[in-house]
Amino acid sequence: MKRRNQGVVKIFCCIFFILSFAAPHSFCQKPSFRVLAFYTTTVERDHVDFANDILPFYQKLAARENFIFDTTTNWSNLNDEVLKKYQVIVWVNEFAKNEVQRRAFENYINKGGGWLGFHVSAYNDKYTQWPWFVQFLGGAVFYTNNWPPLPAKLIVDDNKHPVTKGLPKTYISPINEWYIWKPSVRLNKDVKVLVTLDPSNYPLGKKDLITEGDCPVVWTNTRYKMLYMNMGHGDQVLTNALQNTLFAQAILWLGRKH
Repeated sequence: MKRRNQGVVKIFCCIFFILSFAAPHSFCQKPSFRVLAFYTTTVERDHVDFANDILPFYQKLAARENFIFDTTTNWSNLNDEVLKKYQVIVWVNEFAKNEVQRRAFENYINKGGGWLGFHVSAYNDKYTQWPWFVQFLGGAVFYTNNWPPLPAKLIVDDNKHPVTKGLPKTYISPINEWYIWKPSVRLNKDVKVLVTLDPSNYPLGKKDLITEGDCPVVWTNTRYKMLYMNMGHGDQVLTNALQNTLFAQAILWLGRKH
């Protein structure tokens, strides 16, 4: 009986030693980067549905990949003091609308901060009056969209880039409202287009049609640490595992780029 007890003690001592050694290396590992996602619940229902899907998706990814993923509906947090704590900010379903928020965003980006924008977050037109943001996007101004939302075949322009690595040359993206921007950002030498709406989709829509034109849907302006994705309308966007890989790799690329 005495020898058995001694054996048990030795086993517990070994376990304690292993856990003590592992704790500082794994359990207490410092987060690799910090993300703050801005969203709102007072916009179009389909855009809120997307937020309700993408936020938990990224929270699970953050736990697995060891980064911080904070969220806020308070857009007054788009200020210098808050933004300096984060390596990446995400605009999920809304965008900066007043001069204070815009200046803080410009300052953050110009200092090397990262931005991931989905769908309507990049919206701008002749009434927006934010020329800096237009050039930040690569010169793109919203032109038109299809309606109703539909699935579409996409072309992966470069499946060796860290954001699109491993994706096939084409895939069918779930139901979404697709935007066309003019002029095409592909004309900008600083823009790297990663994914494009396949022209074989045309005419795309029933009530409002996209009938022609070059339509990039994922791109980065290489002058900045930024990435825009056209996806973000409705509750079907995250139903494709291939596309979810795209979403995951996007935020990891931006976060680990600092």
